[in-house]
Amino acid sequence: MKSRVWKSAAALSVAALALTACGNGGEGNGNGGTDDGAAGGNGEITIGVFNGWEEGIAVSELWAYVLEEEGYEVNLEYADPAPVYSGLSTNDYNVTLDAWLPVTHADYVDEYSDDIVDLGAWNEESSLHLAVNEDAPIESLDELAENADEFNNEIVGIDPGAGLTQITENEVIPTYGLEDMEYTTSSTPAMLQELESASDSGENIVVTLWRPHWAYEAFPIRDLEDPEGALGEAEFIHTYANAEWAEDEANAEVVGWLENFTMESELLYSLENLMFNENPDAEDYRPIIEEWVAENQEYVDGLTS
Repeated sequence: MKSRVWKSAAALSVAALALTACGNGGEGNGNGGTDDGAAGGNGEITIGVFNGWEEGIAVSELWAYVLEEEGYEVNLEYADPAPVYSGLSTNDYNVTLDAWLPVTHADYVDEYSDDIVDLGAWNEESSLHLAVNEDAPIESLDELAENADEFNNEIVGIDPGAGLTQITENEVIPTYGLEDMEYTTSSTPAMLQELESASDSGENIVVTLWRPHWAYEAFPIRDLEDPEGALGEAEFIHTYANAEWAEDEANAEVVGWLENFTMESELLYSLENLMFNENPDAEDYRPIIEEWVAENQEYVDGLTS
């Protein structure tokens, strides 16, 4: 399997459920952001994109393509979640497509509730997991402690500040008696590299992961059952907009499209996999988006119908 070089390696958190800002910055690529500030309607739209959160990058790049095909000018501005929500409240960003609720981003949504508005959930299949290779000798988290040696006595995590990391430390480990296992954290790219290496060598591995994520399509893995519910319930991914911008009649067409936007996880996986797994060194996402659109034209046409 091709080795992946992560352009956003400086962004420590990826699509992981996090209550704090994730990553250390850097703008995305493809149709990437500019420094021109807010869109303000009238055919120009600025989308706030979380650094390293791959599902948000994928759908933001897709919508940039779709909206530009409809004649709009689109700026993708990459930042961590905290400044995106702050900028959304002041209309520096008009829209963000990666709000995780009811738990992950609840604090941000509550803080800026007077100035931002929910345009609806586009994916209702989001959840946290500990995942293993599909031929691993266990099925459930309650079997992990007594089989720790089968996994080199290690749980491979993502970045230390991610919400998934905190939940694993504070809920999963004590609930299932995993205190004697080594829980390593560094970054999502590092976790994915460990997962790739284990897959290539046929070794057992247990990693912290979440759905939706392209790793489920790229690697032979499955989730461990969580009979105690330590990882929580499913979350939804929402689109949020600046309230004033959303209420402006000049933006009614785009707001209507975004309110009707839905994308099932399997379809999202195919887009993420093409962007981040099959083309890991891409400097421009647009040709990749165009390739995916050509294979899913009926779905894409429906986004603006």
